[in-house]
Amino acid sequence: MGEIHNRMSQDRARARLAQYVVSYVFDIPLDELVAATRRSPRIAFARQVAMYLAHVAFQLSLARVAIAFGRDRSTAAHACHRIEDCRDDARLDACLDDLEAFLRSAPCPDMPQPQELVL
Repeated sequence: MGEIHNRMSQDRARARLAQYVVSYVFDIPLDELVAATRRSPRIAFARQVAMYLAHVAFQLSLARVAIAFGRDRSTAAHACHRIEDCRDDARLDACLDDLEAFLRSAPCPDMPQPQELVL
């Protein structure tokens, strides 16, 4: 049980990182991006990008992406397919490549802390 809880916690941390990055790059308030409702098409698209990045950069299954984002698996699958279809746009494709590389370079959420920082 502890291993499953730890994995879910890491998945949520990775989802939050993807959301923060997308919020910054797309200039969308984080609270709008993480809202339970769809919001505007621009915000919905940014949310789909965050789900896609969590799936691709962190190699999370669609089910794990859905759980981490508090959505249905079908919603995560739709998001990933939609963004993959949009990669024909050269500017978006380059942006997604950069964001994937950035997220892949992030340290793991469970990275050991220096002993002096552990309380």
